[in-house]
Amino acid sequence: MPSLSDRTANFTDSVIRRMTRISNQYGAVNLSQGFPDFEPPEEILKRLAEVTREDFHQYSTTWGAQNFREALAAKINHFSGVTVNPDEELVVTCGSTEAMMAAMMSVTNPGDKVIVFSPFYENYGADTILSGAEPIYVPLVPPDFSFDADVLEDAFRKNPKAIIVCNPSNPCGKVFTREELTAISDLAKKYDAFVITDEVYEHILYKPNVHTYMASLPRMKDRTITCNSLSKTYSITGWRLGYTQANPEITERIKKVHDFLTVGAAAPLQEAAVTGLKFGDEYYQALQEKYTHKRNLFLQGLDSIGIKHTVPEGAYYVLIDISEFAYESDLEFAEVLARDVGVGSVPGSSFFREPENRYVRLHFAKKDETLNEALNRLSDIRRKLKA
Repeated sequence: MPSLSDRTANFTDSVIRRMTRISNQYGAVNLSQGFPDFEPPEEILKRLAEVTREDFHQYSTTWGAQNFREALAAKINHFSGVTVNPDEELVVTCGSTEAMMAAMMSVTNPGDKVIVFSPFYENYGADTILSGAEPIYVPLVPPDFSFDADVLEDAFRKNPKAIIVCNPSNPCGKVFTREELTAISDLAKKYDAFVITDEVYEHILYKPNVHTYMASLPRMKDRTITCNSLSKTYSITGWRLGYTQANPEITERIKKVHDFLTVGAAAPLQEAAVTGLKFGDEYYQALQEKYTHKRNLFLQGLDSIGIKHTVPEGAYYVLIDISEFAYESDLEFAEVLARDVGVGSVPGSSFFREPENRYVRLHFAKKDETLNEALNRLSDIRRKLKA
């Protein structure tokens, strides 16, 4: 029997998805995989019901339905100030996961290098390897997860083809300041590299933090490939609607890669989601208020229990410090937490390139009653884990 692929030999299954299965196995409150347990906006659901009786059951245009791309371009312009041609600069993908993979495959060659900040969403390293490229990891230093500009430039001196920037960041909740993004963009221009951004949490921010779009910075639109999705903003993670935004030359290449990867995103879901893309500013203000409330509820609950944690500036994740429990393996801790305490988490080591064993990640994109139940279970954590 022939040997299997060398490049995937060291892959494991997704730790995040594995922890959902473990949570389900033990009946734990699943704060591991980042999806909400509340409904999407009613207007989108109403339109979806209508779409099922209309003629949207066959392929749409491969790179996205025309009305979806036009609505998306208008939304991008409204929030970022960047003018986007819906026909030449957008590709609708099957989630931001495919968007990132298509972007990586479109701009990198085997042997190229790609800078990845650590901690990082688990797909970035895998996407780099699947593209035949080599990741260069640059640490974001706790507790504020800032980067050392000299260390970053040292990475750029290795002549990477691109850098991946997740902003707001999963798992640490960092929101990069305009000054930090300008420093990154200046290095990208100096060393002639692409910037591939993951901006899926663009609307989930906590004051006074502000989201700056990389493509909006001076002379960065043509150098930036923005990967994004509707999953978090509209609470429709299962719809798998994402997109890339890039200059026409890059987009033309992404269209071809996307066509061979998935052909196209689901036509009826695109039609229903157009409703969300046309929401006014009040929707996004209410979204920020909703998540600010959930963050405050959850962090105050952790404080009352005496659990040390990070304070996210954006996104909906918090890293809790498990040092006091003295586990040699954070993966073992996460499994025990699900089994004995009844709360699902993700071991922090799955996000860090550096040896790191003191964190597990929890998320708070849940109903208040779900968060309160999780906090109630965590209140007894020390007795149950016999720390």
